Amino acid sequence: MSTGILLREIQEVITPSPTSDGAGVQLRRSIATPTLDHLDPFFLFDHFGSENPNDYIAGFPMHPHRGIETITYMLDGRVEHQDSLGNAGVIGAGDVQWMTAGSGIMHEEMPQGQTTASGCFQVWVNLPAKLKMTKPRYQDVPSGKIPEVIYPTVPASVSSRAKWMARLVQ
Repeated sequence: MSTGILLREIQEVITPSPTSDGAGVQLRRSIATPTLDHLDPFFLFDHFGSENPNDYIAGFPMHPHRGIETITYMLDGRVEHQDSLGNAGVIGAGDVQWMTAGSGIMHEEMPQGQTTASGCFQVWVNLPAKLKMTKPRYQDVPSGKIPEVIYPTVPASVSSRAKWMARLVQ
């Protein structure tokens, strides 16, 4: 029985580069590094999480975005979001936050309480020229609305939630 899913072999493993962003949040960056700097439309892929709250608790205070989308997938912990459109919400383990900056938005993302080493992933996507000035928008997608299916033939039990998130940015 075919699942319609194309499984591909890993071609290369990129070791993330340690960096910091926001108010000093310690990150590991995979895209936008000397090893991998041209992967249009993706221009940042970050992971943050630590057993040490000082590595992330200062968060990402109010800052601008324009012409991009950011997609955040929480592995564990909680992050509160607020923006200049009046949107606000908290996402937790398994939830996704999707922000289309379009013509411009100010927002902040602030970790709530302690997370663990897994934290979250965030991908930044460059919008095509025709969508750069689109109306900004924000949405939370709770984990309960994201289908989850475990594929026994996929190593490390990669769930369909990760596959679903990958489809969001295609």
